[in-house]
Amino acid sequence: MIEVTQLTKVFDTTRAVDAVSFTVSREEIFGLLGPNGAGKTTTIRMLTGILKPTEGHARIGGYDIQEHPLEAKQLMGIVPEMANAYVDLSPWRNLLLMGELYGIPRKEREKKAGSLIDLFALSEKMHHRVRTLSKGMHQRVTVAMALMNTAQVLLLDEPTSGLDVESARLIRDIIRTSREEGTAVLLTTHNLQEADELCSRIAIMNHGKIMAVERPENLKRAIKCSTSVEVAFAQEVGEHEVWFESVNRVERKGDRLRLYTEAPELVIPLVVDYSRSTQNLILSLSTIGPDLEDVFLQVTGGGQ
Repeated sequence: MIEVTQLTKVFDTTRAVDAVSFTVSREEIFGLLGPNGAGKTTTIRMLTGILKPTEGHARIGGYDIQEHPLEAKQLMGIVPEMANAYVDLSPWRNLLLMGELYGIPRKEREKKAGSLIDLFALSEKMHHRVRTLSKGMHQRVTVAMALMNTAQVLLLDEPTSGLDVESARLIRDIIRTSREEGTAVLLTTHNLQEADELCSRIAIMNHGKIMAVERPENLKRAIKCSTSVEVAFAQEVGEHEVWFESVNRVERKGDRLRLYTEAPELVIPLVVDYSRSTQNLILSLSTIGPDLEDVFLQVTGGGQ
């Protein structure tokens, strides 16, 4: 449903997007990850026709976005980086307007708008101006607007950024439901846990280029730092106190310490010995594989 071929965008002397290629199929959530300035939003803007590529092509449902913009846009639902609901209209009026723009008959658009109001838990605020709503409610309206035309392709640029837990969870659930109903979803996000939970494939961008495209689990298996030991003590412990032999790196994760190692079988006994010698009780101890954050940092060189 989405086909990107050697897509490139140059601003003056800066290659914001550099020969990017990928595809997204029906019933797939494809994640586009990268640090600020990696080129994610510029890629989305070219896919939606807002920006003209310097080189390359982007096709939505087989339609080139530059040659057949109307046909391509009729297939898309778009949630841009900045919320695009009309703030002086209510959620109800925003949805009806979006339905009208897509040429949906009145009775059908009212029925669809009503179902989306219920789905996004907006009933109590459906006749309030959007400018009076919380950020989470505002974003719910924006995502609902993207679904008014029963889109075959959803382009979501940071849809849960800065939202409260309830709103973020609701939007993630709706993204999953859209995929189950046959929609192709392209999602940009800074939230690595979100990408891990939602995406069947992930592309990691840095400096305008795609550094890797793979399933999340395959990305995790590919990196060198394969395992770590995570431990929580009853009393606080400094990172330097558990930098044992065979430990490559120590990081604090909330109230836990993560000891990166290629030999967890050697590190675990040292953790237990430390606990006994200091009489500092171990509250939890586990061996875990690399997470998506480890992959991201290795592929992007720490996001630099």
